[in-house]
Amino acid sequence: MWIIFAFGSAFFAGITAILAKCGIRSSDSTAATAVRTIVVLAFSWLMAIITYSSGAIESISARTWVFLVLSGLATGASWLCYFHALRNGSISKVVPIDKSSTVLTMLLAMVFLGEGITAYGIVAMILIGLGTLLMIENKEERSVGTKRSWLVFAILSALFASLTSILGKIGIEGVDPNLGTAIRTSVVLVMAWAVLFLTGKGGKVMEIPHNELVFIILSGFATGASWLCYYRALQEGPASAVVPIDKLSILVSILFSRIVFHERLSSRSLAGLMMIISGTMLIVFS
Repeated sequence: MWIIFAFGSAFFAGITAILAKCGIRSSDSTAATAVRTIVVLAFSWLMAIITYSSGAIESISARTWVFLVLSGLATGASWLCYFHALRNGSISKVVPIDKSSTVLTMLLAMVFLGEGITAYGIVAMILIGLGTLLMIENKEERSVGTKRSWLVFAILSALFASLTSILGKIGIEGVDPNLGTAIRTSVVLVMAWAVLFLTGKGGKVMEIPHNELVFIILSGFATGASWLCYYRALQEGPASAVVPIDKLSILVSILFSRIVFHERLSSRSLAGLMMIISGTMLIVFS
């Protein structure tokens, strides 16, 4: 059964981007993120309760709380940037950049944590980096001067996602991951709504069309379902097999972007996708 749950995790993670894209066609991405986080928060605390880790909240030290909040802020910034990028860019380009956070995390871990990088790791980083460049570079778009602001937000999304991992590694070891996720998501919720009102976009929530609101909520459920499947798969199956299967979510996103939004992959982009997947698998199995 763990194989089914592992593929379920990859599937739900992959369609999250599709559902979110459907929900922000005309809606403000910040308002959509704020609404979506409510659903994700419910799932994260459900996981903490199911694993009986919520009761350990009283034993968390002050230092750990600081890093939990900081990692939550980094997560919130990553989500806000990611959905802004999705609103203005194609899924087949935004998702690969977001996945490149793996490379950024390895580099930041080397600089700030003193972690070494193996020869396999270096090869994997090169594959993912080159693969990402192949997928986002488009001569046709460049020639007509297509707006590329989405690229900046996609890169920032990957950067903040990497910072989330580093902050977690530095300061929240010893905290149950499910409880840590629930607390971080609580911080994300506060941050998302604070940014929404501070930027004067509070009224944008009421302007979200009902059909798009449904997709925004569904994207939150997809994220929560992915987390629950991933946790269940890890309970029953080996991490060495569950993690690689979960990474296949990029294939799900690309496939559904073709079906739903008719986004085509050129031979160049397809080669880049294969390089990203190869590099990711190399990291997992090395």
